[in-house]
Amino acid sequence: MFQNLDVFKTAMAMARHAGTQQAVSAQNIANADTPRYRAQDLPDFSETLRSTMLTQRATRARHLNGAASNAPPAPIERRDTVDPNGNTVSIEAEMVTAVDAMRAHDRALSIYRSNLTLLRASLGR
Repeated sequence: MFQNLDVFKTAMAMARHAGTQQAVSAQNIANADTPRYRAQDLPDFSETLRSTMLTQRATRARHLNGAASNAPPAPIERRDTVDPNGNTVSIEAEMVTAVDAMRAHDRALSIYRSNLTLLRASLGR
């Protein structure tokens, strides 16, 4: 009965996406002074979730099609303004992205906790 709770999987995927976004943002900040470095970005979580829902997924090892990967999406190059040295990192944009990632992670944890409380209440514990 409780083997397939999609809300927990979605909350976990949301937290994983936020963590990956935070790591990409930290990498961009670390390379803010590197000449010709191109800033990286992740697609929005909603786009990532939508694309994984439209493709075939392998839910068992014997399935021939689909992928059973839980890997986060690959970073894409952000095409913003370019500094004279060819660097595209904006510290202000990275700070906003990092705060958004933190909020998304906190939201995912709140969804997880809320549903866990609801599940415990339904079981009488």
